[in-house]
Amino acid sequence: MQNASEELVDIVDEDDKVLYQCTRKEMRAQVLRHRAVFIAVVNSAGELLIHQRSATKDLWPSWWDIAVGGVVSAGEAYDSAALRELDEEVGIAGVPLVELGVGTYSDVEVSLIGKCFMAIYDGPLILRDGEVVATEWVSKNDLIQRLAERDFLPDSKALVLPALQKILK
Repeated sequence: MQNASEELVDIVDEDDKVLYQCTRKEMRAQVLRHRAVFIAVVNSAGELLIHQRSATKDLWPSWWDIAVGGVVSAGEAYDSAALRELDEEVGIAGVPLVELGVGTYSDVEVSLIGKCFMAIYDGPLILRDGEVVATEWVSKNDLIQRLAERDFLPDSKALVLPALQKILK
């Protein structure tokens, strides 16, 4: 398996047109705009799956996240990347994705165009690739409390949280 820092990613303009490809390491070092996917996993009780990232992540290690997801590989479609990330990170496969929208996010550490999805899932979770180290199912009120207590990824909060306000119970 290829080292994640050497994985090729598409660098895109503000209209999501591919400009060129470079390694993930270069993309991170230069804060280049790339594609990413975010998948909010909600169960039939209306609870959201949140998770803690591994301490070895190249960005925001050990922080919590409200969405499964990650960087889209060079030449990969958003939908394919979302299905891959769901399976790799939490062992969810074979579930339909609902599109929540596309948005941009930029700060001093990251610049991306993100496509957001939701998956409804009630089965077991399998933390396959070591990128996720802890999970919790939370209600809307629990989520508000966790967001106040813990560091959560700012890109997920900006892109996914607005759509979740209408969905969570």
